[in-house]
Amino acid sequence: MWVRWWLLLVPPFMVSFLLVVASQFVFLESSLFEDLGYGRVGDQVLIDNYARFFTDGFYLGALWVTVKTSGLAALFTLVLGFPVAYLIARMRSQWSMILLAGIVVSTFVTIVIKVYGLIVIFSADGLFNTTLLALGILSKPYTVFGNISGVVVGLMHFTLGFGVLLLYSVIQTIPRSLEDAAQIHGANRLRVYYRIIFPLALPGVTAAALMVFNMSMGAFTSAALLGGGRVFTLPVLIQRTIMMDIKYSMGATLAAVLLVAVVIINILSIYLLRRMRAAHLVMV
Repeated sequence: MWVRWWLLLVPPFMVSFLLVVASQFVFLESSLFEDLGYGRVGDQVLIDNYARFFTDGFYLGALWVTVKTSGLAALFTLVLGFPVAYLIARMRSQWSMILLAGIVVSTFVTIVIKVYGLIVIFSADGLFNTTLLALGILSKPYTVFGNISGVVVGLMHFTLGFGVLLLYSVIQTIPRSLEDAAQIHGANRLRVYYRIIFPLALPGVTAAALMVFNMSMGAFTSAALLGGGRVFTLPVLIQRTIMMDIKYSMGATLAAVLLVAVVIINILSIYLLRRMRAAHLVMV
């Protein structure tokens, strides 16, 4: 007798779906009311919060900083993670599983510990600055605290393990025989990467990039700790608006704008990928 095992997934899916929809509905509803102070909101539906957001350069700048840092983190995660994932996927020894297990274990380390580790490493007398100053590469210590580059490094440190795991699963689906056949016909390694591996992996790379980007857009700890109160991303502003300013409606507005921005960017990315596939620029 054929058993419909997929039915077992329906209850957890419905619970997760309701929890997500309910939380987002609360934010969207709260954003349409006026803040009266001390956590109180009005009862008249308004769009003043959205008008304030899109006419205030401070909020628009925070949105741009959030998108820029998340985009850079996704880009550098792919640049650094793809070679690592490729090497692990093509290893024929037991070291591949050992390295993969190490990456999996590293993803379980809490982000707070990772961020404080970065602060120690990049401190004035830390390993990074001590080494580069001794080699004469830097003339003064470099810090990741209180600047955008530090936030990007923190986001990369948070997402790199996930990115490698996602890219590893993508590369595993590409037959090694295709690379061997290309090399037999005279293609060098660079041409194999450019004409075989990357086109076949591009849909999966795009999905990995979007997942890393989405994680970075909602990341709070890295931006809050490494930003040092100088780099304001939307998650940081949401926390400050709700917890410190006690403006629930404006905080809900920021959350709604962040959600819509992420959805729009994902839809545009998928649309562009489909256009590339239609133009036969991506091999699938």
